[in-house]
Amino acid sequence: MVEKKKGVKIAIVGVGLVGASAAFAIMISGMASQLVLVDVNKDKAEGEAMDLGDAAAFIKPINVMYGTYADCQGADIVVFTAGANQKPGETRLDLVQKNIAILKESLPQLLKYCSESIILMVSNPVDVLTYAALKISGLPASQVFGSGTVLDTSRFKAELAEYCQVDPRNVHAYIVGEHGDSEVALWSTATVAGIDIEQYCQQRGLAPIDRQLVAERVRTAAYEIIKRKGATYYAVALSIKRICEAILRNENSILTVSGLVNNLYGIEHCCLSLPTIVNGTGRSKVIALPMTVREEEALRNSAQVLKEIIKQVGF
Repeated sequence: MVEKKKGVKIAIVGVGLVGASAAFAIMISGMASQLVLVDVNKDKAEGEAMDLGDAAAFIKPINVMYGTYADCQGADIVVFTAGANQKPGETRLDLVQKNIAILKESLPQLLKYCSESIILMVSNPVDVLTYAALKISGLPASQVFGSGTVLDTSRFKAELAEYCQVDPRNVHAYIVGEHGDSEVALWSTATVAGIDIEQYCQQRGLAPIDRQLVAERVRTAAYEIIKRKGATYYAVALSIKRICEAILRNENSILTVSGLVNNLYGIEHCCLSLPTIVNGTGRSKVIALPMTVREEEALRNSAQVLKEIIKQVGF
């Protein structure tokens, strides 16, 4: 008798706007056969599961359910989105005390059932919470990591693509460091079709890119969206889906996820984003890109910002 292949199970802890949007993105992607929604507000989790479940006739077969931490057992990936939302005028780092308290309460309970799962941290400030999750769990840095600047990098590519009049998929560029105000745009390695971005602009007869303006637009994008509609959730949901795909398909994709950095660019004992190979093992290997002196200094400054917050919250 042929053994039936185990389906893919993904759990989402925290079913607010980001968690629910991520559930929708994952569900319609067809990558999972079981999706478990967990929230302190059980009625909310149940309602989201019911709503998603009503789409059964339009998608690949999937069992969407709400439940408890125990129902997350056996999950291939746990997406952790539990926490307070960022309010207008509030930075991601302003959320730290509230969301650290939530993490300390919920993560030990989750780990009773999911010590083998890959834990993808999404709650903000994601770099600080990822570091805290590593310390609380004691799990390897390949197994616990954050969504980091995957979304910021997408925003950066979109800005460059619009200016250069090309498909964003033909732009290679990265945002590294904190997912927040000290993030760093790596202009020195930004290319279009393998050509340095400034050279590409010259070939096309375009004026030089206003680097300061583009970096500012990327950095403040979330603030502008929050000011207009109260929260960001669609694009980050697709970022979560993209990371999950890279894991489940063992893609060896290079994504700017956030994870533990030790003795790289003179940085240690903090989590931040760098281009990283993501595959079936999780956060597999960090790629050490060549940077200019100014970029390295900015990255170390970003790390220092995060380390000071980590120290303040007792980690």
